[in-house]
Amino acid sequence: MAQINSLIEKLNGGDNPFFKELYGTEKSVLKEQADRYIKYMNEFKSIYKSSDVSLFSSPGRTEVGGNHTDHQLGRVLAGAVNLDNIAVAAPNGTDKIRITSVGFDPFEVDLNDLEITEFKVTPGNLVKAIATGIKEIGLKVGGFDAVIHGCVPEGSGLSSSASIEVLIGAIFSHLFNDGKLDPVDNAKIGQKAEHACKKFCGLMDQTACAVGGFITIDFKDASNPIVKAIDFDFAHTGYSLVITNTGGSHGGLDEEYNALPGEMKSVAKELGHDVLRPLSMEKVVEAIPAIREKVGDRALLRSIHFQAENARVVDEVAALEAGNFNKFLQLVIDSGFSSYMYNQNIYVGNDPAYQSVSLALALSDLVLKGKGAWRVHGGGFAGTIQAFVPNDALHTYISTLEPVFGKGNCHVLFIRSKGAVKVEL
Repeated sequence: MAQINSLIEKLNGGDNPFFKELYGTEKSVLKEQADRYIKYMNEFKSIYKSSDVSLFSSPGRTEVGGNHTDHQLGRVLAGAVNLDNIAVAAPNGTDKIRITSVGFDPFEVDLNDLEITEFKVTPGNLVKAIATGIKEIGLKVGGFDAVIHGCVPEGSGLSSSASIEVLIGAIFSHLFNDGKLDPVDNAKIGQKAEHACKKFCGLMDQTACAVGGFITIDFKDASNPIVKAIDFDFAHTGYSLVITNTGGSHGGLDEEYNALPGEMKSVAKELGHDVLRPLSMEKVVEAIPAIREKVGDRALLRSIHFQAENARVVDEVAALEAGNFNKFLQLVIDSGFSSYMYNQNIYVGNDPAYQSVSLALALSDLVLKGKGAWRVHGGGFAGTIQAFVPNDALHTYISTLEPVFGKGNCHVLFIRSKGAVKVEL
């Protein structure tokens, strides 16, 4: 906890070592972020009449490898990004949590009433479930006031909701438990909170946001996924991570999304399993003549994608750990082609005239071939693509894609090393 005036002085326009780890070294960005923190510290003071606060930041995340592998208990590779949610928070000495989240209605949670009666995802329900999860692992909860501001765009595939969940966990951890909440436990509590609201997500999003940097997760044991942080310094590669929103809507695509794991599982079932993970590529290929008529060709292609993509994550991790970034980039490209050709989650088959993701990938290929990497980002069919762009090609890349998909729809990011943290100035 520190006085707002002291924190503003330490911000020094963003020229602060910790701040640079969160937001990079570009002076204009650091100044913009410093102004952001100052604005919401002053808003906290105006709303809650207190000047003694702590600052928190929680990143969004990007899936880097393992496209549609988690629902088959496969492996994924993900990274925390520098777009974040921040909080100005302080204990209030009561049993009430009072949160003002910019752009949303303020709300309160009474710590004496943590029962969820309406099973849907609301800010209040998530806070209730997170408080319950904190208590269940033997840590303390208490009332606090907070102003939260988000810069993780909703619908961008960067997991704004998971970022908020582990942000709340970090607030509980530092305000009442001396920062003792383990990042992976924070992620599991966030996932459990969504499950309590009947939204059954995987663990990748919350873990990437809570841990920071590059992480890989192996879901083979669904009840106890293995999480590993990867020691790799993305900031000094000379590349930027660009997420492009192609403008496609996810509305009405439930059938497409549900069919994808459903078809993979249909192949697994024919071979005596619930999911594809226990099988090998050889077993799937060997079975094709016997099961092709039952499951269909697309299900087989998607199963081939899973086996290759699940193994590819291991190779991507090895490349990063060896410092072989060029090898990593080629594997990212391979992942993208596999999603396009075999997983077939790039456009909707009954609407071939509209292919925003395909077009974005084609333009990326034209600009980056031989010097970068590009792939679909997340669930696919609509929405976003991901590209690793050499900094000397960044202007050309953005000036090629933004006239097609709209100004401001190319988000230039980097993989930040810190997950959900208390901001130390």
